[in-house]
Amino acid sequence: MTEQAIDLAHWQERLDTLAEQAETPGAVLGILRLGGDAPDEVARLATGILNADTGRDVTPDSLFQIGSISKAWTATVVMQLVDEGKIGLDQPVKEIIPGFELSTDDLTEGVTIRNLLNHTSGLDGDLFVDTGRGDDNLEKYMDVLKTAAQIFPVGATWSYCNSGFSLLGRVIEVVTGQVWDVAMKERLFKPLGLTHTVTLPEEALLFDTAVGHTVGRPDPKVSPVWVLQRSAGPAGLITASVGDLLAFARMHLKDGLAADGTRVLSEESAQAMRAFSADVPEKHMLGDSWGLGLIRYDWHGARLYGHDGNTIGQAAFLRVYPERNVAVGLLTNGGAGRKLYADLYGEIFDELYGVKIQDPLVVPDDPPELDITEWLGVYERAGAVIEILADEGGPSLKATTRGELAELEGAQPEKQYRLQPVRPGLYGVYIEEMRMDAPVWFYQLPSGERYVHFGARTTRKVA
Repeated sequence: MTEQAIDLAHWQERLDTLAEQAETPGAVLGILRLGGDAPDEVARLATGILNADTGRDVTPDSLFQIGSISKAWTATVVMQLVDEGKIGLDQPVKEIIPGFELSTDDLTEGVTIRNLLNHTSGLDGDLFVDTGRGDDNLEKYMDVLKTAAQIFPVGATWSYCNSGFSLLGRVIEVVTGQVWDVAMKERLFKPLGLTHTVTLPEEALLFDTAVGHTVGRPDPKVSPVWVLQRSAGPAGLITASVGDLLAFARMHLKDGLAADGTRVLSEESAQAMRAFSADVPEKHMLGDSWGLGLIRYDWHGARLYGHDGNTIGQAAFLRVYPERNVAVGLLTNGGAGRKLYADLYGEIFDELYGVKIQDPLVVPDDPPELDITEWLGVYERAGAVIEILADEGGPSLKATTRGELAELEGAQPEKQYRLQPVRPGLYGVYIEEMRMDAPVWFYQLPSGERYVHFGARTTRKVA
């Protein structure tokens, strides 16, 4: 059965309208349908401006930072090395990197490639430390990791971990003998035929490239800094057009084959990347589970995979629906990017495929009475201190961001949210910037340690 062609005028109108409602300065949307025996169908639509200071329009070829979607690209190159027998998924990292050392013996001896790919290492994930612009930035970052706290025993639970992907970038360097940026070009960008994908700001200058905005429409304000530290590259510094993002997604839809038939990744590894590898403590903020470098989503029985990305004033979203051979990418440069994603993808997948996007967290109108006493206290990791407080008005969450990332983003370092009960262990807080309720999940490991899971990070109770 031939699917009806994508109505470009309709989706252009929806992109324009929903981007304005989300106060997003600029965005580009891409929809890919594999053609089978027919040519692929690719729709690329743009709206708004790249930069509030210049007023330059977004085009379908404009480059945006894809943020943490970069992790899926780094993971793909790691899986190439697995295919080649140069590393093993369950091989300890200490066997690969000479002199490898982390803050505890448990981390040093126990962390494997698989733990890094599926975010179960227990390594504190938000050490954004500038180790310079040189090609040795990841090598120097290894000394930073020696100070990273262990937030839970290796493999005991799940927490989003940027640091682990910088570590995987160093694994790529040691095994290939190339800096991460070069290895990505030689092993992924070139075989996929990508012409609008870069990793360095001096390369991005050669294209129409978006800047982030700390304030959205109607009076957008440009972010004070364009890009994160180079040591965060493997975790989030790829900049690409939506067409190139979809070319990457197409390779995964085709189980490792590029458009010209080049084998980029083995079929086995491509399938392993999207297969279940780790459970996520709560199911509302991202997906319900993790593969190897890819997020897994259960949309009312439909299984999708992909990733999100957030950098300084930019947000990106990729969803792949293998049952219908479709991928959708959205790149934005400010405003309530997640609201735009939820509204737009909700319409696209419902109207084109009859699939309902995952339900957002819903705080009940008549919330249950829950006793939060056992969870009161201080929770801490490198990038944040979280305090769970109680007063006459009810429980609240105070989050204080810290470190170089907080300074780069220029955001308010301390924010307090009212905790709204949903069910035992689960509360919601309204995030104004996102225009939505975010989940706060409290849980305890069998060993007794207590944690709060907020913003996709697991943070241990320390007081």
